[in-house]
Amino acid sequence: MTHVEHVPARQAGQVRWPDWVGELLITRLANRGISGLWSHQYEAAELARRGRNVIISTGTASGKSLAYLVPAVTSALEGGTVLYLTPTKALAADQLRGLRELRITQVRAATFDGDTPFEERAWVRQHANYVLTNPDMLHRALLPQHTRWSSFFRRLRIVVVDECHDYRGVFGSHVAQILRRLRRVCSRYGAAPVFVLASATASEPAAFGTRLTGLEMDEVTSDASPKGSTTFALWEPPLTDLRGEGGAPVRRTATAETADLLADLVLAEVRTLAFVRSRRGAETVALTARARLEDVAFGLPRHFPHLDSRSNPMPHEPSEILPSPRAEPPAHQEPQALSETVATHEPLGPSETHTTRPPSPRAETPAHQEPPDPLDALDPPRRPSGSLALADLPSRVAAYRAGYLSEDRRGLERSLRSGELLGLATTNALELGVDVSGLDAVLIAGWPGTRASLWQQAGRAGRSGKDALAVLVARDDPLDTYLVHHPEALFGRPVEAIVLDPDNPYVLGPHLCAAAAEIPLADDDLPLFGPTAQALADDLVEQGMLRRRPTGYFWTRRERATDLADIRGSGGAPVQVVESATGRLLGTVDEPSAHTTVHTGAVYLHQGETFLVELLDLEAGVALVSASEPDYSTFARDVTEISVLSSIRSHQLGTACLTFGEVEVTRQVVSYLKRRVQTGEMLGDEPLDLPPRTLRTRAVWWTLPASEVAPLAEDGIDLGGAAHAAEHASIGLLPLFATCDRWDIGGVSTELHADTGLLTVFVYDGHEGGAGFAERGYARATDWLTATREAIASCECERGCPSCIQSPKCGNGNEPLDKAGAIRLLDTLLAPVRVA
Repeated sequence: MTHVEHVPARQAGQVRWPDWVGELLITRLANRGISGLWSHQYEAAELARRGRNVIISTGTASGKSLAYLVPAVTSALEGGTVLYLTPTKALAADQLRGLRELRITQVRAATFDGDTPFEERAWVRQHANYVLTNPDMLHRALLPQHTRWSSFFRRLRIVVVDECHDYRGVFGSHVAQILRRLRRVCSRYGAAPVFVLASATASEPAAFGTRLTGLEMDEVTSDASPKGSTTFALWEPPLTDLRGEGGAPVRRTATAETADLLADLVLAEVRTLAFVRSRRGAETVALTARARLEDVAFGLPRHFPHLDSRSNPMPHEPSEILPSPRAEPPAHQEPQALSETVATHEPLGPSETHTTRPPSPRAETPAHQEPPDPLDALDPPRRPSGSLALADLPSRVAAYRAGYLSEDRRGLERSLRSGELLGLATTNALELGVDVSGLDAVLIAGWPGTRASLWQQAGRAGRSGKDALAVLVARDDPLDTYLVHHPEALFGRPVEAIVLDPDNPYVLGPHLCAAAAEIPLADDDLPLFGPTAQALADDLVEQGMLRRRPTGYFWTRRERATDLADIRGSGGAPVQVVESATGRLLGTVDEPSAHTTVHTGAVYLHQGETFLVELLDLEAGVALVSASEPDYSTFARDVTEISVLSSIRSHQLGTACLTFGEVEVTRQVVSYLKRRVQTGEMLGDEPLDLPPRTLRTRAVWWTLPASEVAPLAEDGIDLGGAAHAAEHASIGLLPLFATCDRWDIGGVSTELHADTGLLTVFVYDGHEGGAGFAERGYARATDWLTATREAIASCECERGCPSCIQSPKCGNGNEPLDKAGAIRLLDTLLAPVRVA
């Protein structure tokens, strides 16, 4: 454990109802213990009622759902309709449960998603006045079939876009264009709905809301809700005796460490949610925790009352991190949300901070006293009762992820709410505001990608004003290493700006075609889709995708225009994943991703089953797989070449030159690594023979003049290895400044690049046309590269390891790399210009 942060509690503000809220709704909410709106809820509801588009961006469990529910239900009671959009089906189901518990018969709420039976869909179209769906269904079903939804769209008064911070990068860019298509269809039926957006705490929320919807947006960012204290620990797994590439030390995996912590907390009856980045990882954490609990059941006495802190010590010393005792919340505080939507949390007052390396001195306990039980700091009961047998504990741990049947997911959610389950390992499918109140602790296996997601996940514990424990367990990764050693980068800092680029032509083009298929595009419609829409529409005519007529642009092809946009993928014809023994279609993968996820020899996971890919046939668009249970995972590795197409802007960074521009990237997957799941041990590097792929995208790059490079070479630094190491680490750190994942971006470094004639390091967006990540890196270059330098320097390894400069996707086998040289290179890059 490297750091503990204590975030103080916050008291509740005053509550009241707007004058326009009807007695029926007030009564129903009062029956749920809700006596009014806090000031931030009141402000957002008032703005929506006055016809103003608004984004509410407030802290964890601050009741954002009530802020939009009150005006939405009021509109439905007055004869209007409401469209609710969410990124996940789980959140839609949770919101539907809350609406039905109001028991207001005039509000006919229903979900319309992939889980909705076909026989119910006609009823939803004809009768529902509060429809809960997701961007995928809006894109593929509601908008293309708008004539069948004409009655609904004609009366549409409010569009709720919940958890809108999830709409970032390429996915967010697609959603932005879908919302513009929605506005155009509504206009066709004479409707101009108000957009109410709910977001985790975000930087510049109004600007983001405007970029997402194309509409002027008011923002509400104050937070008057009560908040229990949170104890947040940063945890770095230890180095093992195993060795990876180049003899680099290997840390114990975050999943193995998380599984042990989960088992420890379940043993103490602490209701815990463990967030894991992958589906396979979630299954692994749950299985490992259950196995550990089974071992305890066979090795310890039958019932917990015989256990104490001396006979059953927790190996991870939770006394260091569990919250301290606190007074019960005042009796007048009342819950303020039907289904409290999770957001991020930023400390509103001073935080008590300490670093646990080296450990701070603690007062000794007198010999005649029993040591205090740290679990007593959480709300009772925290010691297992005599009625709970150890043998029952393994059955109270489960895994949850997308891909399960809807009834199974709903059952797991109910079991977690009721306390039947004590531990649940999940992917980010439960990150958003599904109501699973009553949790005590959250474990986060690896940096989740953004500060917003970190606080989202941490906020799942301690809901309803209770104290909470959160633990971030670092992965063997440069960014995770940096964060656990630089807590100031997490606590007391504003969250990131949400990055999206709706003008990306590879995103906009397919949506112009879809819009033309819905209603022919008139010239007056094009400004709705952005400043580049007119030129792009003309280009689509030249490509034969659209036909230009005096009245506008028409879609005349026989196929569905919506199939052109893969809103959650990277485009390209999908590759079908087929079980070779049965011919069963397991799923599809977009063509660009197929090279890295279903290449020959890859481990492929589908709904809890593990398969090995026997053959990838790109021409036929098929990957043949067979059931298997390997104890390793696979990571594709590629080699990359890059050429500069144009420079959009540049400026000096000390003696270096920083540039943002357009590039052409040629990537080829050349091999894949096999790594043991439990230990992270490298098992081999297998060659592959796949064709190269070309990508036109955007990049940020920096160059150093020969006058700065020469002294480094004279000191014996391997310039190529130093640049290569700096490239790997900078890719790992960019997600701290742009809302992306390491796998959304790529990089190239060279001692002498053909287009620049200088030592150059590139970091590029891994999506056609760019996604805004490289542009964000350009804007935050000094902070980003400073963090990169600190991440390398703070790693305890000697020559480099996966925690600092090694990359799991490096096609050059992580050779050459020069850790000390990378630090010197970055020092040179960041040094101020010397004045003669």
